Amino acid sequence: MLNENIKAIRKSKGLSQEELAIKVNVVRQTISKWEKGLSVPDSDMLISISEALETPVNTLLGETVIESEVDDLKMISEKLEIINLQLAQRKITRRKTLHWLLITLCMVIIAISVILIVINSPYLGWDYGDPETAVSGVAFHAFEWLFVRLAPIMIIGLIVGIFLTRKKV
Repeated sequence: MLNENIKAIRKSKGLSQEELAIKVNVVRQTISKWEKGLSVPDSDMLISISEALETPVNTLLGETVIESEVDDLKMISEKLEIINLQLAQRKITRRKTLHWLLITLCMVIIAISVILIVINSPYLGWDYGDPETAVSGVAFHAFEWLFVRLAPIMIIGLIVGIFLTRKKV
């Protein structure tokens, strides 16, 4: 029973006989003899083995320990599946957020365009004798001039982005 437990726990920890032997300061053949049941470690050595394997002594002396590789792999695969689902959900959320942000920006540009068309460049009729009015008129004209040239490019880019981020069926 002890021999089977030492072997099973050693393997579940991923240790070779040589690695365990180094940890408990014996030769590999001694570990082999213990695992084959040809000899038994003394009480001090049993404590060293339990510390090296990070397992209580009563577990070493208790019932047969069944290797839990399959359970560990199943648990790891389940955790990885959960992580993959979370990452996929996060990706979908980011795509949706970006999609609606692009739609909103498109609507803002269209709204500004409509406002500029409706007000029809009122700064052209302003009296530029007043310095504050002159600065305001030049700033408004610069904004309008840049907007009229950049808005079509931005709209095209936003529409392309909207189509690229739409939900694929």
